[in-house]
Amino acid sequence: MKRVSCRAGTAALITVLAAAPGLAGTPASAAGRPDGSAQVWVTTVDRAELLHRRAPVAFGRQPSRLPTIVIDPALTYQRVDGFGASITDSSAAVLTGLRPAVRERTMRELFDTRRGIGVSFLRQPVGSSDFTAAARHYTYDDVPAGQTDFALRRFSIRHDRARILPLLREARRLNPRLTVMATPWSPPAWMKTTGSLVGGRLRDDPAIYDAYARYLVAFVTAYAAAGVPIDYLSVQNEPQNRTPSGYPGTDLPVRQEAAVIQRLGPLLRAASPRTKILAYDHNWTTHPGDVAGTPPGESPETDYPYQLLAGPAARWIAGTAYHCYSGDPSAQTALHDAFPDKGIWFTECSGSHGADDPPATFFRDTLVWHARTITIGTTRNWAKSVVDWNIALDSTGGPHLGGCGTCTGLVTVQPDGSVTTNAEYYTIGHLSKFVRPGAVRVASTSWGTTGWNGEIMDVAFRNPDGSTALVVHNENDEPRGFAVAVGGRTFEYTLPGGALATFTWPR
Repeated sequence: MKRVSCRAGTAALITVLAAAPGLAGTPASAAGRPDGSAQVWVTTVDRAELLHRRAPVAFGRQPSRLPTIVIDPALTYQRVDGFGASITDSSAAVLTGLRPAVRERTMRELFDTRRGIGVSFLRQPVGSSDFTAAARHYTYDDVPAGQTDFALRRFSIRHDRARILPLLREARRLNPRLTVMATPWSPPAWMKTTGSLVGGRLRDDPAIYDAYARYLVAFVTAYAAAGVPIDYLSVQNEPQNRTPSGYPGTDLPVRQEAAVIQRLGPLLRAASPRTKILAYDHNWTTHPGDVAGTPPGESPETDYPYQLLAGPAARWIAGTAYHCYSGDPSAQTALHDAFPDKGIWFTECSGSHGADDPPATFFRDTLVWHARTITIGTTRNWAKSVVDWNIALDSTGGPHLGGCGTCTGLVTVQPDGSVTTNAEYYTIGHLSKFVRPGAVRVASTSWGTTGWNGEIMDVAFRNPDGSTALVVHNENDEPRGFAVAVGGRTFEYTLPGGALATFTWPR
């Protein structure tokens, strides 16, 4: 998990999925009709429109006097893998506990591109995280204290076979273009200096580095055999979070992450060539708490991803994964500029709320912060993925075992067994429903900032079929008019204050 350190993370419960406006019956292709118009979907901060399909807007030939988003399809940036969240152990528990018909409908609303938002990227914990429904934290090779298992004879993914893997297979059935990333929160305790999953480091021993690399490969091959191939793998969630609050975590300095990757790379190439390694998997900047928790005499390694990509482990690294809990998305562009041949993935940001926040307030706060910072901010800064944290939690923000007690998911399972959607469902959905895996970001004029300046902010993509998806957010509290111009054609539009919209049109 992580520290929730900003108001950014607030979220709310809203309408039952089955009644969510504008979702059921959406055409299989969201690219719009070839009639010279753009299709329009809007979500507003007052929840009056939730991915609501409005009337199309026609292109014209006259230039506009309004601020104009000029799209240049010839100027391209990163290729997209997908957008989504994580089916944590907690998410799997609450989804599995639903009535079968409700669970089936919820999975469709999450993963089906026609009847839902088409989630296309999942980041899966390797073993336990803070969002664990089990009575105790676990890995796939737990042995009694004082024992070791270098041969990995006790290795087993049995825990995941009951709930997590069936949901992952169903997600892949609903969206065959689904990408799956895997991330461990801790190596097995017998590999660590503390003998505990909570805190500590890997033992500084080449035999331990070898064993951990083999453990990760064993996970990848076991998941593939269970019908869930792993596309990306990082070696440690938040390696600079040295004091996790009662949940698995590991302080993994650069030299140790590099040592594991140098052993893992050749093993993965032989056992699972499709699986690529992502480095770091932590915040845009080193969190002040992580700097303060650095052991005396050691560097806080505030340039962690730069060190990895400048060292010998880089040959095995596809790119860097980032989280949202410190800094801002501009860090992604800075790293891209330094290492342009390495990719950028955005892999975690959780919604969160204060104990006394009214639901309407934290829905609005989450929608506008995530829209400008995550939906648009990360993608305008080279992110190939946008991934929130839990895909589903219960109405208490759980179950969880340590860690965050105020986190929210894309959807919430209520005590009566109904399922409601949160702001994150829409901030992810405005991307995942319309921007297909393999899409390429293209140049577009944008005035808004992740720090908020009250302007129009946007990001544009060209899909593999040649259609265009333009995601626009009005940062201002008041309605704002703007124009969109592409290839000599123009349309004008006005968005309500705080609204998030997606416009699509064909090749």
